[in-house]
Amino acid sequence: MRRVLVILLVVIASGALFWGVSKRFARLEQADPVARGLRAAVPVEVGPVEHGTIALLRTFSGAVEAAAEFVVAPKVAGRLERLEVDLGDGVVRGQVVAHLDDDELVQAVHLSEADLAVATASRAEARSALEIAERGLRRARTLREERVTSESQLDAALALELARRAHVEVAVANVTRAEAALETARIRLGYARLTADWNGGDDHRVVSERFVDEGETVSANAAIMSIVELAPVVGVVHVPERDYAYLSVGQLATLTTDAYPGRTFEGRVSRISPVFRRATRQARVELLVANEDEHLRPGMFVRATIEFERIEDALSVPYEALTVRDGRTGVFVVDAAGERVRWSPVEVGVREGTRVQVHADGLSGRVVTLGQELCDDGSLVLLPRVAETSTAERATDSTRGAE
Repeated sequence: MRRVLVILLVVIASGALFWGVSKRFARLEQADPVARGLRAAVPVEVGPVEHGTIALLRTFSGAVEAAAEFVVAPKVAGRLERLEVDLGDGVVRGQVVAHLDDDELVQAVHLSEADLAVATASRAEARSALEIAERGLRRARTLREERVTSESQLDAALALELARRAHVEVAVANVTRAEAALETARIRLGYARLTADWNGGDDHRVVSERFVDEGETVSANAAIMSIVELAPVVGVVHVPERDYAYLSVGQLATLTTDAYPGRTFEGRVSRISPVFRRATRQARVELLVANEDEHLRPGMFVRATIEFERIEDALSVPYEALTVRDGRTGVFVVDAAGERVRWSPVEVGVREGTRVQVHADGLSGRVVTLGQELCDDGSLVLLPRVAETSTAERATDSTRGAE
């Protein structure tokens, strides 16, 4: 019973204290209208309405690829005898970069030369036989005109001459074939010297990868090394459907990479894929970067920011200032005195970083960026400087009251 009485006395004392404090604040508000207005004001933060250039930017992740790559591969099989260049070495267009074992190819050339010599001798022999047959035919015709020989003897001389002429044609064809075989053997011998004969681009490139070692046996068309061009390079990114419509060849892009923090590389959109990958619903976009100092290397991870659109003298506000009321987007504009706000609907345009383009008539000054959810059209507001002053005054009043 005693415990119940104690609890009852505590409740009564608390209620009396609360009633007294409430009455005191009520009297203060009635005596000071300014204080009453300050209590009703909403503390807010503001940002400026600006005119200037604003751009629609999007950032995509991607990688650097070589603008051109040449793969060295032999046209004939053989043992790799010697490499003239290795990983990271510079290469000039037309330079010999590797040698294959060419012993068999050299012997093939010698054999073809011998075959050509035999064919040439056979041709000379056939031509000599043809000359003899032609003289015999002329003599047989003369004797036939003098009726010394018979018609059959003349026919035999004519047949021999025709046969010898055919032999000459065969011998000439054999020589031509032997010459072609020799040229083929020499060409195959040339295949043992692997050269970097790329088309287009710069005359200087770099060995980016080596696939085999000296002494290995390689088959025809097997890659031995890769040679790439480092200036320019291509930044490859993949763009989703929502941004694809903004793309066009020639758009400016800036690239950054973790290898060079704080540095940007300028490029432009050079190619846009006409199809989307089914798995990702993204399209391949290539950005050509001059890379004159060759700092960007194929395989590097990059972040590419593409400028889709640039608007001069655009009206913009901080993005945080946008709010939605009754299904409409707008901002709260602070009046010149910094005491009240006015609701102003806007149409949102391009966003760049923390600012966004808006379309509205007569919009200027400052807009609310924090605390607008507590504001209505015509609401009183406390700007940060006013709020700090009021806090200091309240602290002074509290100190005086304590004294």
